[in-house]
Amino acid sequence: MKLNYFMKQLSTIGRWLTTTLFCLSAIAFIWQGAFFSGSSAIAAPTATLIASSDAGDQVKGKTREDAGRAKNFIRDTADKVEQTANKNADRVENAADGKGSFVERKAKKDRDRIEKRAEEDAARTEKAVDNTKNAIESTVDKIKGAFSN
Repeated sequence: MKLNYFMKQLSTIGRWLTTTLFCLSAIAFIWQGAFFSGSSAIAAPTATLIASSDAGDQVKGKTREDAGRAKNFIRDTADKVEQTANKNADRVENAADGKGSFVERKAKKDRDRIEKRAEEDAARTEKAVDNTKNAIESTVDKIKGAFSN
């Protein structure tokens, strides 16, 4: 009886140790991958990479490209939301036979509200993208200024 109890406890401890070891290995693997993902950073000294005005200009250019792609994605998403709202309102209108019922009026009001909110949300998100882009460019300029002195 005691042997069975002991083996059960040992088995439970073994499972916990195995799970812990697996999780720690996964964390170490992910952590190591994050540090070594950019092979160009390994080949060149850090000071040279940061101080290089060419690198700063590359970061700024990449930031502008990414901001442009993000804005296109935001605008596409807003357009798709508006299209879906229009489709749904049309479906309700077709189902109600265009008689101007309460449900039809409610669907149109909802459509208008959804379109308005989609535009507001898109504008707010685009502004946040611009603010982030400007902050990154400002930081790059400050770093370049600190190394040029």
